[in-house]
Amino acid sequence: MTELLIIADPALMAERQGWLEALAGERRLSDNTLEAYERDTRQFLAFLTGHIAAPARLKDIEALRPADLRGFLAARRRDGAGARTLGRGLAGLRSFLRHLERKGLANAAGATAVRSPKQPKSLPKPLSDRQAIAVVDAHEQLAEEPWIRVRNAAVLALLYGCGLRISEALSLTPADFAGSPASLRITGKGGKTRIVPLITPARTGVEDYIELCPYQLGEDRPLFRGARGGPLQPAIIQREMQKLRGALGLPDSATPHALRHSFATHLLAGGGDLRTIQELLGHASLSTTQVYTGVDSARLLEIYDRAHPRA
Repeated sequence: MTELLIIADPALMAERQGWLEALAGERRLSDNTLEAYERDTRQFLAFLTGHIAAPARLKDIEALRPADLRGFLAARRRDGAGARTLGRGLAGLRSFLRHLERKGLANAAGATAVRSPKQPKSLPKPLSDRQAIAVVDAHEQLAEEPWIRVRNAAVLALLYGCGLRISEALSLTPADFAGSPASLRITGKGGKTRIVPLITPARTGVEDYIELCPYQLGEDRPLFRGARGGPLQPAIIQREMQKLRGALGLPDSATPHALRHSFATHLLAGGGDLRTIQELLGHASLSTTQVYTGVDSARLLEIYDRAHPRA
């Protein structure tokens, strides 16, 4: 059978196709997201056709109730779909229904009333201390030009040594390092300001970069520059980290943000208290920081299982 015979009449399928084309053309969603939304809505329409025992029509979409959507999610869960898959599927359906609502063809209130499945909390995946130190070592960087090697090392050292987000590191200016400061004033999410200690290796790495950088660094201009002198983009550092993963034999979870996780996890393992780590990371809630206790506990159990004679 063809898809049209299984899941919907031509009018509804045409509206769905128009929605997908709008997502691709106007919102420029990634190919992976578009494929997922196409698949999720196809599965929903197939479910609805079976549910009403007839090809789904626009008036069936207009008459949707929260119970119908919950039934679809329950059916997908029985088929083995996890919470992340279900959450993405519900997001796609909401988008489709809002598209129809704007055209006066449906009411999206039913989808809004359905709560998204609770997502499982996954533990951060920090690097070991040896791995993190290797990543921030200028001698391990793979760029050909010396100033770019020390630049990459300096950025990565700020992520690991100060627990910065990559956006925070790349927003720093030369003025932030004037006079060899012992700490940095960081403006994070929501405009929240925090003070973080600037450890000597991170400060030295930045000073080495400033000395070798071939561009004029104005005090209030971005400190870190790209190869052509413009502001350094996060994608460049992410790409360099990807190369380092291959060169150093690191797992796929070794990303720039994993250095921030490593900062928090290694502090906690070394005796740091959660409140202090919360302040250093700029977390608004202590519960966000508490996830690192799970990482530390998992590592302790791993060591116990490996080392204890009765484990």
